[in-house]
Amino acid sequence: MSALDVSSLREDFPILQQMVHGKPLVYLDSAATSQKPESVIQTLDAYYRATNANIHRGIYQLAEQATEQYETARKKAQKFVNAKSWREIVWTRNTTEAINLVAYTYGRANVRAGDEIVISLLEHHSNIVPWQLLAKEKNATLKHIPVDGQGRLALDDLDTLITDKTKIVAVTMMSNVTGAITPLETIIARAHAVGAVVIVDAAQAVPHLPVDVRALDVDFLAFSGHKMLGPFVGVLYGKRALLEAMPPFMGGGDMIRKVELYESTWNELPYKFEAGTPAIAEAIGLGAAIDYLETLGMDNVREHEQELTAYALEKLQEVPTLRLLGPEKIAERGGLAAFELPGIHPHDVAAVLDRDAICIRAGHHCAQPLHAYFDLPATSRASFYVYNTPDEIDTLVTSLQGVRRMFSNG
Repeated sequence: MSALDVSSLREDFPILQQMVHGKPLVYLDSAATSQKPESVIQTLDAYYRATNANIHRGIYQLAEQATEQYETARKKAQKFVNAKSWREIVWTRNTTEAINLVAYTYGRANVRAGDEIVISLLEHHSNIVPWQLLAKEKNATLKHIPVDGQGRLALDDLDTLITDKTKIVAVTMMSNVTGAITPLETIIARAHAVGAVVIVDAAQAVPHLPVDVRALDVDFLAFSGHKMLGPFVGVLYGKRALLEAMPPFMGGGDMIRKVELYESTWNELPYKFEAGTPAIAEAIGLGAAIDYLETLGMDNVREHEQELTAYALEKLQEVPTLRLLGPEKIAERGGLAAFELPGIHPHDVAAVLDRDAICIRAGHHCAQPLHAYFDLPATSRASFYVYNTPDEIDTLVTSLQGVRRMFSNG
């Protein structure tokens, strides 16, 4: 029995009411981007209809209203991840920009030749490439936490991977391929024991389970609004003392206190890192998405997805030759299932499923090193969220069985 009233909840999502190719839409790609409830859509519409103005410096009523809504949304994000202060919440374009912000500011200021940066084999390219660039620029060493056969991080050699030379540890909280949930407490404790800071890519985690940055004692944490029922906007959490000491990421309006011909001084947190006109409507829309998720309850969201994932992993076994990636224990994984059908390219799988109005992701999911570890060029991935149902899993499995028959007879 789901912790959520999904049949009622689905009515909140206009896009789910449509037909595609004459069939009901089955949306199983929320790990890439989630759909938006009516409350979020109405919030965006209301901003543009009634409040559309730039923020912070306008003295007139519309500007003051926009500023209040924008900063209220920041405080909602603060509360959602239990940050100590709203000044620790920085708006970015997306998770990728948030990670790059840390790499280019904290990283450039604190990493020297001979230092070490530790990431893992589970990482999205957004948490690989910035550290590659930083390591090359600083002549630092990039090291990798390995994974086991179930796509979980293997921590047996953690004490030799994270050493006194380690300055930064950057890891995902949940893999977007295997769904594996990272044992962050162990990694963060080891990193802090040697004086390293930890940045967590939580793009796949914050939308799906309760996250408490203070309980984790994480230094930086990044996530994206569009994966949690909101618009396309990103969030960076950082401990205030670290953010205070970091140089700006970009220069321009709003991140300055005073500009002279040859030098400038910076604004206070978090505005020091928010150069230029921000995504005002999108941030306000994310506030509405947070309201929606808090009404559902993140414990209920997690419980629903665990039930749905358990059902999906069982049903997918009915598809001949299908090979699933990821942990066997539901408690160790998030709400997605990546798989291969040997002899059938994932793009072909996705194309055939599209004829049945089923949306899945096909490719390397911006995780090529992990796919190389599994000796796979790509996988198919179905991912679940609050609006998905067991009936949709049945539809997926039936369609995949059809794919298997189609290519077996080809």
